[in-house]
Amino acid sequence: QVQLVESGGGSVQPGGSLRLSCAASGIIFRYYEMGWYRQAPGKQRELVASISSGSSTNYADSVKGRFTISRDNAKNLVYLQMNSLKSDDTAVYYCNAHLETILVRHDYWGQGTQVTISS
Repeated sequence: QVQLVESGGGSVQPGGSLRLSCAASGIIFRYYEMGWYRQAPGKQRELVASISSGSSTNYADSVKGRFTISRDNAKNLVYLQMNSLKSDDTAVYYCNAHLETILVRHDYWGQGTQVTISS
């Protein structure tokens, strides 16, 4: 059974920092591209950052220079370090595990963790 469990969300003031963690189980973690998505009220879910199995990273323009994604394959963990947080970063953040080959496509999601930026 695949599980992705996010943690680290919360409420901080603008300019603050948070680190999200996602613990994966039930998958061969090192093979998967891992991503963080977010969904704000009334908006579509959007990609925030992703990290490939080879640790190449990709960021949404809105978070470049502020957020950093990383992974620890030994612990089956992916992190999202969020600095200089803005009110626009308020959303539910979801962890995603993605694997695509010519034979299969797998997408798994966590339950989400709330991040609220407010003064």
